[in-house]
Amino acid sequence: MLTRTLEYKIDSRFEETPSIGLIVLATDYTVEDEFRLILEKFPAVRLHHSRIANTDSITPESLADMAGRIMNCASILTPGSEIDVIAYGCTSATATIGEENIFELIRNAKPQSIATTPITAAFAAFRAFDARRIGLITPYIEEVNRTVARYIQRGGFDVPVLGTFEEKRDSVVSRISQASIENAVWEITQSNDLDAVFVSCTSIKMVEFCEQLEKDVRLPITSSNHAMAWHALRLAGLTTKPEGLGSLYSKLLDSREAETLPANTNSSNEEIIHEQL
Repeated sequence: MLTRTLEYKIDSRFEETPSIGLIVLATDYTVEDEFRLILEKFPAVRLHHSRIANTDSITPESLADMAGRIMNCASILTPGSEIDVIAYGCTSATATIGEENIFELIRNAKPQSIATTPITAAFAAFRAFDARRIGLITPYIEEVNRTVARYIQRGGFDVPVLGTFEEKRDSVVSRISQASIENAVWEITQSNDLDAVFVSCTSIKMVEFCEQLEKDVRLPITSSNHAMAWHALRLAGLTTKPEGLGSLYSKLLDSREAETLPANTNSSNEEIIHEQL
């Protein structure tokens, strides 16, 4: 057998193309698909993802337990090569562990990367909407709901109403129907004075119908994946304003969003109204 050594050239487009790394929960069946749907509407972006081990039962303890594995999951994203933005894909774990702690773990693995999370992105989206009063929809159990709602309040926003499906299993959340989510949004918006709606949890599917639902309820709406993809793309330098993704994607980051920052510590004492959906 004749073996020949072949010449090759490096494609410079690899390093020139904006890159996003996504840390995905092992039990999340949704976020990668929703990112792909969104990225189809943008110029070329490299998307890389790693999986972080977690239990299907979403509790304060299981969420906090992921902190010890985040750095390793970030480190295996494009080893030996830089990546522009790394997004940790869990809203409730971010509220449990804290944004700045997650940013530090990601920076320890990838010092040159900008970090974001669903809650970081949601805060940026609320500011882009100029929204203060946020209607919150979650799939979580009560203990997790309290953590997420209070974190949003400490970020400087009011949560007048929280609607919850009260489902502990992440694998079940990914199967919640479009009609259920639409009904939940209608239910919390009809009798409450809100500036925007946030549907929390990266397992919830919403990207494909977010724009139409916004038009129907006449309020800005975003979800964990919807906001996190927008924030990651803007942080990576993409300014495309595609149609079909809702009003958030018509907006750019202002100067305050140039760097990822921890949530501020201003607390809101407004009572949250809980509604089981």
